[in-house]
Amino acid sequence: MSARDRLTDALYGAGWSTVKKLPEPAAVRLGRTVADLAWKQRGAGVLRLESNYARVVPGASPERLAALSRAGMRSYLRYWMESFRLPAWSTERIESGFTAEDLHHLTDGMDAGKGVILALPHLANWDLAGAWVTTKLGIPFTTVAERLKPETLYDRFVAYRESLGMEVLPHSGGTAFGTLARRLRDGGLVCLVADRDLSASGVEVDFFGETARMPAGPALLAQQTGARLLPVTLWYDDSPIMRGRVHPPVAVPESGTRAEKTSVMTQALADAFATGIADHPEDWHMLQRLWLKDLDPAKAPAAAADGQGAS
Repeated sequence: MSARDRLTDALYGAGWSTVKKLPEPAAVRLGRTVADLAWKQRGAGVLRLESNYARVVPGASPERLAALSRAGMRSYLRYWMESFRLPAWSTERIESGFTAEDLHHLTDGMDAGKGVILALPHLANWDLAGAWVTTKLGIPFTTVAERLKPETLYDRFVAYRESLGMEVLPHSGGTAFGTLARRLRDGGLVCLVADRDLSASGVEVDFFGETARMPAGPALLAQQTGARLLPVTLWYDDSPIMRGRVHPPVAVPESGTRAEKTSVMTQALADAFATGIADHPEDWHMLQRLWLKDLDPAKAPAAAADGQGAS
């Protein structure tokens, strides 16, 4: 393991071991302080965040984009402070920490017994939403995590999410899709973060008026298993409670090739994501390149290494 990898692992380890012991008001203050310091440094992540917000809020002034990026960094650090502390939260704190609109789309789908796929963008805290599903609703689910470097960091994320009641599969290795399909055929729940895929298999979509790539997996799983595909968007307000919305099901087109159906369904997901992101842009934690215009086409598949990492 390189010195950089050891440092990265040590920093995340310190976060989980130290932040979760802080009183909640202290953790909130710490998150805001770290966010504001990072924002003032105007590093690559903050500049990329502003560039992405410029697509989401067209015509925004530099002052508006700067204010958005500051709020965005605070939201991003709120995600991290909550995530570091989630394993230490009581059942009552998890259950009271999230509320969802139109939850019937999920519960009706589970009652139908054919499985449900929840697809989310990088909005607010998807880990908290997942912990709420396993705790408040009592529904276990399966998800996928990108393999991180160092391997010890990946192991930390897997152990953390499994402690919240999630089954976590590695993104690499080629076996995840088959396992997800089996879980759905058994009537289970699958949750996938699905707003960025720079691999060669990513599906091109129109996203805020420009072309981006998103993963084909949710649409393919729905076609192959008959599971209900539901977009979900999340957001914060000024309270300690995170909010969310379960959007109506994305239907499988009645005609067309598998690729054509996948394209139509993935575009429908992108449209639902765009609705939630446009309403709450500061809670979209996209600190990386997304739109194809921002990428060197010759390097786009390889750019997946520049992923969210911890998401």
